[in-house]
Amino acid sequence: MKEQVQDVVNQIRPILQADGGDIELIGVDEKTGIVTVGLRGRCGGCPHAQMTLQAVVEKKIKELVPGVTAVERV
Repeated sequence: MKEQVQDVVNQIRPILQADGGDIELIGVDEKTGIVTVGLRGRCGGCPHAQMTLQAVVEKKIKELVPGVTAVERV
């Protein structure tokens, strides 16, 4: 599961980098399906970061990786 999530993170990364941000996969709990990511650069301090996390990152990961239940930010 972690490799699948990393592949999706790598797909999302250029979108965030285009706006001066970045994303890093911190961990995947395969028992609970919770993925933890870090938002960096402009995304780290952006007031819209939570919306980006849910509308873009979580949606895409859940769509492409079976078993993911949530994406959380550290």
